[in-house]
Formats: sequence, C-alpha cells, structure tokens
Amino acid sequence: MKRTAFAVAISIALLSVARTAFAEDAVPAAPANPWVGSLTVASDYIFRGLTQTNEKPALQGGLEYDDPSGMYAGFWGSSISWLSDYSTSAAPVSSNVEFDFYAGYRGKFNDDFGYDVGLYTYYYPGTYPGGFTSANTTEIYGALSYKFVSLKYSHTLSNAFGFSDTKNSGYIDLSANYEFVPSWLLNAHVGHQRIDGFGDASYTDYKLGITKNFDKGFALAIAYFDSNADKSVYTNYYDHFVGRSTGVITLTKTF
Repeated sequence: MKRTAFAVAISIALLSVARTAFAEDAVPAAPANPWVGSLTVASDYIFRGLTQTNEKPALQGGLEYDDPSGMYAGFWGSSISWLSDYSTSAAPVSSNVEFDFYAGYRGKFNDDFGYDVGLYTYYYPGTYPGGFTSANTTEIYGALSYKFVSLKYSHTLSNAFGFSDTKNSGYIDLSANYEFVPSWLLNAHVGHQRIDGFGDASYTDYKLGITKNFDKGFALAIAYFDSNADKSVYTNYYDHFVGRSTGVITLTKTF
C-alpha cells in the first residue's frame, strides 16, 4: 500500500515533468515525447503516511503515456514488505512487490486551474493463506489544482488494502509543491484515510519536504512524514508501528 527524523519523498507526480518542444521559423513544432518514465531508489517507501517496507530501502519505477488529448495511462511498481510483515509462520504471506495500473484524463480550465480524473488499481501478487482478504484495491479519483496547490479525493470500488467489507472507503489529499527558488521545491501535504466499517483504522497523515531538481532528469528529495494512525491497528508482526514519524531520502531519474 502505496503508498512517505527526515523522510525522502518521491511521488508519481514526478512522472508529470514538463517536456520542451523546439521550433523553427515557418516549421511546425515537433510533438513532445508522450512517454515519461522514472526510476527511483528510496531509503523507505511511505504510502499515505505508512511505511510499506518496514523502514527499509525500496526500488521503484514507472512508465506513463500522455496523449495530447489529455488522456493518459501508466504503470508503477515498488518493492514492498508490509503484507509479509503482518503475516506469521502459521499463516505466511509471500507478497514482496506492488504493481499499480492507472488511466485517466487531465486538463486545464485556464492557466491557473486544472483538473484530473481517473481509475487506479493497486495489485499485490503473491501467495496468501486461506481466508486472507485480498489487499488488491481499485479506486476512482478526482483532483482540482490551482497553481501549485492540489486537492484530490480517491474512492474505493473494492475492499481497501486488506480490510474486509470496506468498499466505499476514501482518501482525501491536500498537497502543495512550491518552487521557492529555481529548481528547488517545497513539498507539503496533509491527507486523511477513511476506512469504512473500521473506525480505528482511519487516520490522518502529514508530510513536509524539499525536492531539488538537477540536470538530465535527476531529482533528490528529503521529507518528514508523520501520522496519527492507531498503533493497535498499524503495528506489524515484528512489533513495529508502521505509522510512526520517519524520514526518507529519495533519488529519482526521469526519462
């Protein structure tokens, strides 16, 4: 569960890096490359305030196709351990990777206001004991943005991340990514995960960080993450509270 002391944050938002088209007099501009990809090494994988790797490093990557019409589709993946971290020797879980698939439509009302709607699926392949509630989760989402601020709501069409009978749960995300000097961004976020039917499983998470963009598509991010998640719900088999305040450093290459 996708899914960020100091914490390093990398988000799929890095897949939205701007591309430049060059033009000559009286010659139409060449279309920008519609394919955008990323590779990331992170000291921890934080998703909605919860570590997905038990505070261990993660390797991540993604690829997205952006059509000039505004339609887009993509894939993203990461190493994880959170499912196996909750399992026991009597009921083992072998899942150690997350695959995400998504598609949507984004556009702008004008130069300052934008919107984004789509469908997102989190898929966790592996072997599970009998009676295990699948962690695979599908959400629809909608977002509005104004300059560097965005507000997004994601609504589950399935059970939410392994909690049974939790269809129609939701996550609201208020984020800001402000370029205070060229190539330096201040990243701030607050979100609330609502798990319907499991009141103790609902919580709020926070993030504050800085991203530095370098030449050739490299970016280095550092951020602090925290949450008010219930320890009795979000403490794994190793007696590790996965919603604790933590820090992550992430190096990303976009191409």
